Amino acid sequence: MFHEDDSNSMQRSLQSGSEQLSPDPLSATLLRHIGTLEDELARLRESLREKEALEATVERLREANEHLVVAAINAQGSRDDAEATNRRQNEFLAMLAHELRNPLVPISMSAMLLERSSDASPQLLNFSKVIRRQVDHMARLLDDLLDAARISSGKITLSLEPMPVSNAIDQALETVLPRIRERGQHLYLNMPSEPAGTRGDRVRLTQVFTNLIGNASKYTGDGGNVYVDVTVETGEVVVSVRDNGTGIAPEVLPHIFDLFTQGPRSLARSEGGLGVGLNVVRNLVSMHGGTVRADSDGLGQGSRFVVRLPLCPLTNSAPPLEATAAQPSGRCRVLLVEDNIDACETLKAFLELEAHDVTMAHDGQTGLDAMLAHDYDVIVCDIGLPGMDGLEVLARLRASSKGAQPLAIGLSGYGQAEDRSRALAAGFDHYLVKPVSPDALLALVAPRR
Repeated sequence: MFHEDDSNSMQRSLQSGSEQLSPDPLSATLLRHIGTLEDELARLRESLREKEALEATVERLREANEHLVVAAINAQGSRDDAEATNRRQNEFLAMLAHELRNPLVPISMSAMLLERSSDASPQLLNFSKVIRRQVDHMARLLDDLLDAARISSGKITLSLEPMPVSNAIDQALETVLPRIRERGQHLYLNMPSEPAGTRGDRVRLTQVFTNLIGNASKYTGDGGNVYVDVTVETGEVVVSVRDNGTGIAPEVLPHIFDLFTQGPRSLARSEGGLGVGLNVVRNLVSMHGGTVRADSDGLGQGSRFVVRLPLCPLTNSAPPLEATAAQPSGRCRVLLVEDNIDACETLKAFLELEAHDVTMAHDGQTGLDAMLAHDYDVIVCDIGLPGMDGLEVLARLRASSKGAQPLAIGLSGYGQAEDRSRALAAGFDHYLVKPVSPDALLALVAPRR
């Protein structure tokens, strides 16, 4: 049962609830702004997360860049260290060759004196020839070792000119033939009727063929055969050096031109070898724009090396190289400046055997004093003298009033091109690398008689 007041009261309550359920325009606007702010806040939070991720990436990149800079610095330092090590190695090898060549001079000269002795027995003459041959072999080993180091560091330059390939082969045979004859081997040489030319360095190509023909003899038994064939093919001069010797094992053949690769160690150990000669050959041939290839059917089947060089026309056929012989008569006044007493004594005895008048000095200052105080036809001076070296001695001599008079021959164990250039610039007329060839020395002294 309802009362009137109760009915009115209920009506007012319903009206009030209806008013609360219908928000006013201000509230709706506020709600929209709140939603907008919440969306903006979400975007800001997302941007913040992206910024933090970007900063983390930048930090990682910065660290990576720092590592790269450190690595680059370390790499440059390693490269500098490697270059310094390579430079020290070359300097050491040059010094080693110099020190090893010095004792070869008195040995070589002593052997020559024994050969020229009037009362030498046949057995003594044979021993002296063995000594000279082994001295020459040691000198070639030193040359190969130094050339391998210089080629690897790019320090060898070629003096290229059109030349007959036969010139280099003839020079090589002059070196190798005595050994071939001694072992009773047979050399078969086949040359084209017309000289085949290439643009080459005569000294270096001679070195190439000396090595190849020498190896053919070394790895062929006594009484064996060595063949040297020269032909002309399309645009190329082809030189083949083959033998019927020990051959090359199949596993060695692909690496035969690598540094320090050798044939079987039980073979030709009396000949020695460093395993660098063929590497030098390949590099020198390549520097001439050519190629070299090795072939063998296996052990006991002999070997064949083929050198191909670019063909070059010869405008004027070069005359064959002739050995210069010393004149048999006349006397020179020679001053010999050498700090190695044994080398000095043997050089003096050798020159006196050729009727020269020889005076000795054992240091640079004494040598210079003698040059300024007396007249000499020829000065034979070591470069590496104690105190005042040979370069300074000659420079001072040439600057004096007597400077233009004597012929100056420099002797040194250093055989690099820059060493020769320095000696010639200082005033030397000729530069000989130890061990000095007796015939080469006499050939230079003879014209001054």
